[in-house]
Amino acid sequence: MLEVIRERAQGLIVKIILALITIPFALWGVDSYIRHGDKADVVAKVDGQQITRPEFDRTLKEQQGQMRAMMGAKFDPTLLDRPEVRQSVLDGLVQQRLLAAEADRVGFNMPDLLLAAIIADIPEFQQDGKFSQALYEKMVGAQDMTPTVFEARLRQNLLIQQLREGLVYGLNMPRTIEDTVARLAEQKREISQAMLLPEQFMAQIRINPADVRAYYDTHKEEFRIPEQVRLDYVALSVSDLAPQMAVSDEEVRKYYDEHRAQYQEPEQRRASHILIGVAAGAGAAEKAAARAKAEQILKEIGQSPVKFEDLARKNSQDPGSAAKGGDLGFFPRGAMVKPFEDAAFALKGGEISGLVQSDFGFHIIKLTAIRHGGNRELNEARGEIEQELKKQKAAQKFAELAETFSNIVYEQSDSLKPAAEALKLKIQSSPWIGKNGTDVAPLLNNPKLLQAAFSDEALKLKRNTEAVEVAPNTLVAARVAEYKAASYRPFEELNVELSKRMLREQADALAVKQGKDALAALQKGGAAAGLRWGAPIMITRQDASSLGRDVLNQIFRADVGKLPAYVGIENPKGGYLLIRVSNVVAADAIDPAKMKLYAGQMSQALMQEYSSAYLASLKQKADISVAKEKLGKAEHQ
Repeated sequence: MLEVIRERAQGLIVKIILALITIPFALWGVDSYIRHGDKADVVAKVDGQQITRPEFDRTLKEQQGQMRAMMGAKFDPTLLDRPEVRQSVLDGLVQQRLLAAEADRVGFNMPDLLLAAIIADIPEFQQDGKFSQALYEKMVGAQDMTPTVFEARLRQNLLIQQLREGLVYGLNMPRTIEDTVARLAEQKREISQAMLLPEQFMAQIRINPADVRAYYDTHKEEFRIPEQVRLDYVALSVSDLAPQMAVSDEEVRKYYDEHRAQYQEPEQRRASHILIGVAAGAGAAEKAAARAKAEQILKEIGQSPVKFEDLARKNSQDPGSAAKGGDLGFFPRGAMVKPFEDAAFALKGGEISGLVQSDFGFHIIKLTAIRHGGNRELNEARGEIEQELKKQKAAQKFAELAETFSNIVYEQSDSLKPAAEALKLKIQSSPWIGKNGTDVAPLLNNPKLLQAAFSDEALKLKRNTEAVEVAPNTLVAARVAEYKAASYRPFEELNVELSKRMLREQADALAVKQGKDALAALQKGGAAAGLRWGAPIMITRQDASSLGRDVLNQIFRADVGKLPAYVGIENPKGGYLLIRVSNVVAADAIDPAKMKLYAGQMSQALMQEYSSAYLASLKQKADISVAKEKLGKAEHQ
């Protein structure tokens, strides 16, 4: 909920604009502002509107940057080579074309004056509370856009937003359906379980040695060991160069003076709250009921303030903080919706507010700590500044050495020693590596480097690989030290393992068969011998964590017109699970707050379904052609 509060505090328009700054939105009509040349490849057409290869590549590159920022060191550039990922990016571009064209067809428009007012009102483009043309151009330019391109993108995205909101405006789920779904969701069922495990049937199985050999021959490809290499390699990286860089006190002082704003820390408050939620569009009666409940809690707190945390755990409808006694942690100004922020920053340490109303409902806020802002002194920031300066110097040094490194490993391709000696690098050795890489040596787990290592030049001609950028600012060149051809694990090594596998597979098949036979007998009103039923337990649809979603679905799909009812399912880990439903308990009166939650979820599902159907109809009517052979592979950076 804290994250939701922060998001909504920025407002819809702010989110759209920030998205435009950081996320690619190549929309219909906008791409004409960007020159691709006369011979740009066309990867798709949507009713005559082209999606070019440069546009697709730019969108993919921005997607790559976003994923790298989110995943950090775990980011794998080869993700963008997956056909489903590249198709998803193209689908997004096609969808934007369709929606933008539809918004134009139905007559949505965004007057220039309104667009200018929206841009001028964005805090990110303001200085001292006023719109700054210079700041605006700087922020837009930092994303390789001109104001013209940015404004065209923003205009079309706002029009698409208008279209989306217009599609679902006024959609409501009938009350009877809301009530039925909520009661089904709250329904409880009493069940007992009986598990038939493979281990129960292993004594009945006999494995013939000849069958084991036949199994090996049939599944031989499972036991194939792909070709492998052991590599010697040298790496040139900014991270390795940084510790070697020297930074003077004068440089540290100069950087600090030039970047003082970075070391200005705003005042922060730590608060806990109790939220009694009010759904968007709630009526007067619902708001009054929520206020009355909040006032009653506030009264209890007034009588005993030490109960605040306990009351938050019991009553707060903010799932993110309720379990922590309402604690929201520290936050600066601008992080919360304005009514909440104004109240929190008006309190003194330990004080508790009255009712504070926001778009989310009614809050009761307790200020628990104040962290005063101010300047961090040079000595406090010194270590951080030194690291930054070393990183900058290392990046410059890397840029100077990268070409030299690449040239030496290429021109003196019979050894890595010249490059290692010239640049004072260490020759390292890898474990055995297959074409798919290895987690043991993540630096070498790069498709382009591995492809070079398994090439004829590296294997047959014994040459160095080219210098490959395996990560940002990291170059690696390698040569094959040893090679193993592809082979198969011998049958003698696998004999015992395969015998055990076959024993379990056949015992599992027998357990499943007996389980299905028992289920059929029970469903016909008969009996099934040998079953050991566990103690009855009461479950709800929220118990997926303990039973698994597939099992839970089976239980609540069971026809309970006549009890007991029986269902069964194969256990992914082996065996067969039988379930007896012996009782059904209808929901009591459902808490109004829960009803609102269910109604909101159903309303969202309805809107999503409607929007998806509408988009599908646009696709069906549109003339869409895709040149999949032109999508190619991503350029990893």
